[in-house]
Amino acid sequence: MSKKYISTSTTLVLAAFTAVALNLTASADESKLPPAATKANVTFATDIKPIFDVACVKCHGDEKPKAGLKLTSLEATLKGTKEGKVVEPGNSAKSSLVLSVAYIGEEDHWMPPKNNKAKIAPLTKEQVGLVRAWVDQGAK
Repeated sequence: MSKKYISTSTTLVLAAFTAVALNLTASADESKLPPAATKANVTFATDIKPIFDVACVKCHGDEKPKAGLKLTSLEATLKGTKEGKVVEPGNSAKSSLVLSVAYIGEEDHWMPPKNNKAKIAPLTKEQVGLVRAWVDQGAK
């Protein structure tokens, strides 16, 4: 066997193992999510905005929104941050907003942050489930 063949094979095997490991990590994180609420026709205006008004807009309001993320309207929420979208309509388990409010992933991204100055409590499992349902139903 040539040295080039061994090197290519080793690279392919390592790439495959890395892909599997990343997929398992994502699945493990998703398994920590509370289930989506069973409520049908969840909308931003009726169901999600009241949650965000209490738990999020102090830092993600219209004035000086942290990370450029405004959670004051459907349009602003779907726009996301200066780095990109935080909601993937139809896929709550892959939406960084959902993972952040569920306290999954890097602690630096948990929202609201633990021990925040405003003493805003984390979202309840029911609230996270409602946010998940909203995203899964198309984030309308």
